[in-house]
Amino acid sequence: MCAAPKQGQKLPAGVDVEKETVLTGQVTDASGSAVAGAFVRLLDSTGEFTAEVVASPTGDFRFFAAPGTWTIRALSSVGNGEQTINPDGPGVHEHDITVSK
Repeated sequence: MCAAPKQGQKLPAGVDVEKETVLTGQVTDASGSAVAGAFVRLLDSTGEFTAEVVASPTGDFRFFAAPGTWTIRALSSVGNGEQTINPDGPGVHEHDITVSK
């Protein structure tokens, strides 16, 4: 069985947040509980699919992207949610996603 590694705020060694744009967050339900196993998709500014990860057991996700306009969409058995974000440069950009039916 394959499982996503914990993807919270602890970044892998060698990640230079002065040069890289990191999109991270947690998928939660309406009560604020973590949603494990949600499919989290990264869509570009035209809505095209770019990448997908599975949220960790604590609902965490992470993408490495370029500055610009992105949509982060979470799909799960407890509901779906999305957020459009506009990271304007390198660094860690945290955006939590709340899912609902």
